[in-house]
Amino acid sequence: MRRIPIIAVATAAVALLLGGCASTASPDTTPTSSRTGGSDASGGGVAPRDAPSPADADVLTGELSVSAAASLKGAFDQAIAQFEKLFPGVHVTATYDGSSTLATQIDGGAKVDVFASADEANMARVTGAGLASGPAVFARNTLVVVTPKANPAGIKTLADLAKPGVKVVLCAPEVPCGAASKKLLAAQRVTLTPVSQEQNVTAVLTKVRSDEADAGLVYKTDAAAATADVRSFTPAGADQVVNAYPIVALKDAPNPDAATTFVSFITGTQGQKILASFGFDGP
Repeated sequence: MRRIPIIAVATAAVALLLGGCASTASPDTTPTSSRTGGSDASGGGVAPRDAPSPADADVLTGELSVSAAASLKGAFDQAIAQFEKLFPGVHVTATYDGSSTLATQIDGGAKVDVFASADEANMARVTGAGLASGPAVFARNTLVVVTPKANPAGIKTLADLAKPGVKVVLCAPEVPCGAASKKLLAAQRVTLTPVSQEQNVTAVLTKVRSDEADAGLVYKTDAAAATADVRSFTPAGADQVVNAYPIVALKDAPNPDAATTFVSFITGTQGQKILASFGFDGP
């Protein structure tokens, strides 16, 4: 059987299943903005559209491997659960880590169906190696300063991070949140030496939550998920340092039909609604 008819059946029919779901949602909760242009790595943003919905749930089966940026864990866990309900024949395994680590694994031959990066630079490593083509930006995110709930160092501005004795933890420069942090600090002319540089944004947040650091720079979505343990604020200039998140089905995906359908789900209306509920901005 040719792949195109399979995907066509799955895609054409998803509207039938999700049509009822869409009728219960408020139009105001569905992202409608899109952004064109972007780098060669992403091909620009994509406007939300109807997610794939199967007329026959058996059209997709097998294992699906997704490698996604650590900052996507909460949203993708929920999206994967919904995807598996729509396609009960598919079992999704997700790996979350720094985008640079995931890109290195894929470059090294890891058998992955879908890659979702927290920046376009690491996606470009994968597409530049000929392992994928045509990624689409599906979300955007910005940085915030986080401190422990008690804020013992009295951090109120980005400049306060450079005060003597303040322990700051950042993502490593090769990680998307680290590259964004470096750019933000440089733009605001804040010079500091972090006490540690972590391989993903989750590790930064963990150190702040456990009082191992006075402050850190993480994405607003991570801070929003940890409001019980940390406080946060948006520093000056953060709106000028926005990370675009591209997603792609890899060329040698072990389960190409499921991979293509999952990408359509994430970039579609239902996936976008889930991402927005976790604080991500639209593409």
